[in-house]
This record gives sequence, C-alpha cells and structure tokens, in this order.
Amino acid sequence: MSVSFGAPRAHTLSDFDFELPPELIAQHPASERSASRLLDGRAATPVDRIFRELPGLLLPGDLLVFNDTKVVKARLFGEKPTGGKLELLIERVLTGHEVVAHMKVSKKPAAGTVLQMTGGYTAELLGRWPDEEGQLFRLRFSDEPHALMEQNGHVPLPPYIEHGDSADDVARYQTVFAAKPGAAAAPTAALHFDEGVLAALEARGVKRASVTLHVGAGTFSPVKTENLAEHRMHREWYEVPAATQHAIAETKAKGGRIVAVGTTTIRTLESWAKTGQASGDTEIFITPGFKFQVADLLVTNFHLPKSTLMMLVSAFAGYEHIMALYRHAISERYRFFSYGDAMLLERLP
Repeated sequence: MSVSFGAPRAHTLSDFDFELPPELIAQHPASERSASRLLDGRAATPVDRIFRELPGLLLPGDLLVFNDTKVVKARLFGEKPTGGKLELLIERVLTGHEVVAHMKVSKKPAAGTVLQMTGGYTAELLGRWPDEEGQLFRLRFSDEPHALMEQNGHVPLPPYIEHGDSADDVARYQTVFAAKPGAAAAPTAALHFDEGVLAALEARGVKRASVTLHVGAGTFSPVKTENLAEHRMHREWYEVPAATQHAIAETKAKGGRIVAVGTTTIRTLESWAKTGQASGDTEIFITPGFKFQVADLLVTNFHLPKSTLMMLVSAFAGYEHIMALYRHAISERYRFFSYGDAMLLERLP
C-alpha cells in the first residue's frame, strides 16, 4: 500500500502553501471524539472513513505511541505599572516560581518591571529567554505557577479559533489520557481517541505506549523564510520513558509496526533516535528528505499552510501525495486544524 514519488527535491516555503476555505477551519470539536472523519491516506487513492474505524485498520502486535502531555491554562492577563494591558502565554515552567512565556503587549517592559496580574498576583520580568536575543521572556511569579494558572488562566486555544475558551474547551482541548502538565497546545491527533476506541484497540491486540512532549505555542509560529534552511525551529521538552523504549524494540523485533499518534510524537521519537537522548530539549526540524528511524504509520490532523507540520507530514508520506490528500480533503469538506478531522499515513519506504 506504500506510495513512492522518487527522490525528494529541494523545497521552499511556497511549496507548502494552499488555499483553504475559511469555513473549513473547525471552530468547535465534533459532538463525539471518535465521530470525526478519518482520511485513510495509506494508498495512492484515499478512502473516506470515520475515526472509530481506526482499530480495524491496524494489526495485532502494532504499537500505538501517544503523547501524554496535559494542556495547562497557560493564557494569563495583566497590566504594566503604567496601566498598559498585556497577555502572557506560558511556554514552560522552570524552578523557583519562574516561567518562560510569550508576551503580547503594545510596548515591551524593561527587565525588572513588576507586572500586576489579573487574580491578584505579580510577575517580575527577568529578561529574555533562552538568551538576550530570544523571542521569549523569563518571569518570576509571586506564587507557584501551576496553581496560579489553574486558578486564573484560560485554555490556550489556537489563534485561528475565534471564540473565547469555555467549559467545553476545558474538557475537549485535552486528551482522555493527558497525564503530565506542561503543554501550551494540545497534541490534537490524540483528541479523537475515546474510551470506546481505546477498548477496541486493546481487543484488536494493538498495544499502547506513551512519550511526553510539552507542546509549545511555537507550533503555531509561521515560517517566514523562503529558504527553509534559514528557519529557526522552536524548542520543546520531551521524554521517552524506558518502558516505551523497550516496547518499541520488542514490537520491531516481532515484526509489528510503530504507529505514532500526532506530529509531536514523531518529533519526540525521532529526536530520541537521532541523538540517543531519552529526554531534553528538541529543535528538530523535519522536512522532505529526512530519514525516519522509528514510526511506520502516523495519525495526524490537517495542518496550517506553510507550517513546519506540513513539512513534517510531507517528509513522512511524500510531498506530492500529501498535497493530493489535502486537495481531496478540501473538495470533500473535511474539517481542518486542531478541532478538525484526521488522516492515517504510511511512511515512505
């Protein structure tokens, strides 16, 4: 069922652009997680399915690898001493009540400024991160950051979702197996899994394992350079537990396939395979021509034009094949992006 299009050519940013009717950008999740559509893109001719059919498309002995990160209420509001309004989007929590964050404000305050945050706490601006040229900011909160986010924060919905966060978003912009707090964005391919699908996978003899990658808001950052080699990839923390390493090795030894759920899982697995480091920060940038070492299949949502995630899936399944699948998805009115539908892809040989 594999699809091959020959040796990859050098791509530029414009190659990953496409016209998407705005009404196809999903603003709300499907009524049921597994009722989303699934575009089976493993063969040259795509097949339109429903997500709950996924267990029947996998084989006994396959291993599904999920990202078990948990989205935190990372969007916080406050003001400068001058009264100017600002918004923080927490990227990661450090030690000593310190955080790293994106800041939306009319004029960036100087280091040492104490910000008055909505909810009655403060945040002292310490400087840029990870260095003086960094695009992110390091701040020190007056109390424990995770507790402050839970009490005062908002769900960090993607910029293309036009409504404010609601109780429904608190529940649905989170996977059913989320375990480790730290993400500023959901691993969206996993949002389609519910208890019924998980039970069907178990009955099918498909095994499960988890990695952690705390998805950062940088996943939505546009690529601004036509020459992809000039793009600076955002940094995210990952971990591949020893139990998952063992499960992957055992599955491959027995001839089973590794099914990565989401691009964040792919980034984690390939960072580990490339560096040999089971945990740490990754800035891996996967574009066509990349040699994958771990995953055989990929479950993924539909991604933004000109995004690093479009480049990743094109590297995985073939550029021409991905563009053809996207044309099919648009013509068949699939729902796009975080709350949208999913695809099942097979790795190029």
